Amino acid sequence: MELESYFDFINDNAIRLKGTRIGIESILKDYNLGATPEEIVIRYPILSLQQVYASITYYLANREAVNAYLERVKQQQEEAWEEQEHHPSEFVRSLRERLERQRQIFLKERRQNTAVNL
Repeated sequence: MELESYFDFINDNAIRLKGTRIGIESILKDYNLGATPEEIVIRYPILSLQQVYASITYYLANREAVNAYLERVKQQQEEAWEEQEHHPSEFVRSLRERLERQRQIFLKERRQNTAVNL
């Protein structure tokens, strides 16, 4: 079986393990942080050990191209995060407002309890 047959090359910024939504970058991040293939399979139970080894082998055989891909993906993720931070959806804005209200209630109650205990 050809190594590339384990992957769906969607575009320059998306390489997925065939039949999944898991990007090769997820596998390689764990691998580069020291996870064993067996540990990676535990983290992603939809994957087979063979798929994880194929991802690592593909990386090792194409290190320069895959590192460039990983850098593009990282840059794209950072840009998307910044965009979301600067222009959050209505849901995110309402969630942040609710969390802030709850935080204020918590802090007020804590101050009251501290004053009572003094």
